[in-house]
Amino acid sequence: MSGIDQPTPRRASIGARRSPASEAAILAAARAVLAEGGYAGFSIDAVSRRAGAGKPTIYRWWKTRADLLMDVYDAEKAAMLTQPMTGDLTGDLVAYTAGLWDFWSATPSGRTFRALIAEAQSNSAALDALRLKFLPKRTLHLSKLFTAAAGRGEIAESEIETRLALYIGFNWYYVLTDRLDEGRAAIPAAMRLIAAPASR
Repeated sequence: MSGIDQPTPRRASIGARRSPASEAAILAAARAVLAEGGYAGFSIDAVSRRAGAGKPTIYRWWKTRADLLMDVYDAEKAAMLTQPMTGDLTGDLVAYTAGLWDFWSATPSGRTFRALIAEAQSNSAALDALRLKFLPKRTLHLSKLFTAAAGRGEIAESEIETRLALYIGFNWYYVLTDRLDEGRAAIPAAMRLIAAPASR
C-alpha cells in the first residue's frame, strides 16, 4: 500500500470553525499526496485518508479540490519566497520573478500551478476560486511593489493595475507554455519594460 493510501487515526471535527491542528494536518497531507502522486493523483479521498480527517470536514473548509490546492500553493510559496526591497521597481521585479519561477519549477504545488489554471477554464467553481480568492491574495505582494514605486515617483499610481496585468501576462505566458527555462533570459528586459518610467 502506498503512502498516499495509508490511513491515519481519524481526527474529531469541531464543526465549521477550523481547528488549527486539523487544518495543519490536512494541508500537510495534501502536500504529501501532491508530492507523491502529482496533480493527476491528487484527490480529497487520498487527503482524507492521509490526514485522518473526514471528507465532510475537508469539504466544509475547502469547497473544491482547487480551493485546497490553492491553499497548499499559498503555504509553500510563503515559505519559499520573500518580498524584495531593492528600492527600485525593476530590481524588485527581477528578484521576485526569479524566485517565483524557482518556486514554480522546484515544488509540487508550483509545478501544479499550470494544471490549476487549465482546470479553471472548464470548471466554473475552480474559475471562481482562481479569480475571486487566489488572484487577489497572490497579487497583494506585487501590488505593494508597484505602489511603493509610485510613491517614489517611478511610475504613475493610475498605471499600477495595467502594469500589474502586464506582469502577470508575461509570467503566465511562460508557465502555461512550459517554457520557464527558456524564458529566464528575458526576465530583466521584460521587467525594465514593465517598470519603465511614466510618460510625462
